Amino acid sequence: MRILVIEDDASAAAFLVKGLREAGHAVDHSLDGATGLNMAEAGGYDAFVIDRMLPELDGLSLLQKRRDVGDETPALFLSALGEVDDRVAGLQAGGDDYLVKPYAFSELLARVEALGRRRAPSNVTTKFTVGDLEMDILSRTVRRAGKKIDLQPREFRLLEYLMRHAGNVVTRTMLLENVWEYHFDPQTNVIDVHISRLRSKIDKDFDKPLLRTVRGAGYKLSDED
Repeated sequence: MRILVIEDDASAAAFLVKGLREAGHAVDHSLDGATGLNMAEAGGYDAFVIDRMLPELDGLSLLQKRRDVGDETPALFLSALGEVDDRVAGLQAGGDDYLVKPYAFSELLARVEALGRRRAPSNVTTKFTVGDLEMDILSRTVRRAGKKIDLQPREFRLLEYLMRHAGNVVTRTMLLENVWEYHFDPQTNVIDVHISRLRSKIDKDFDKPLLRTVRGAGYKLSDED
């Protein structure tokens, strides 16, 4: 499953994301509601795990916005608010399940995987295309204009994240959290180095660049001129 976790407590989120990945799931993470909404809008998730109390946009409002545009991705709310009225509010906002903090990770995992089983297998995306750049997640292959491109594991993960968010600006913070699993700025040029290496492989020998730097914002993978 591909899961989006929206949780503003960095330590709690790190524990949750680590556990879900160890269980074999692909996980993206956001620390605030506004960024989480943007990531959810990009689509392709099998489940959302959303904290109710989030900065910039609360969890209830976030999910309601997705439900208003027809997004039926199953969602589990996490909250320290455990009264009946609180749980009802979560369900009325479009939540499919509600788990009160503190929780046992084994229970959360079971609930999330149960939500994932509600989605049809056809909703799982394993191939991505941006222009003439193609990625197959299952075979772990990347091709551009039919030419196979060999990537190191971290480069593959970086490109996968960019392709899943193709057409959208991806910030350095998003890359640190979701590709490197850092919840702090390591004060290194690790992103610049990997972006440079990735560019040399997917853009250097081709006429049209796909990976662009958006000055002051981040990066964008796009076929648009």
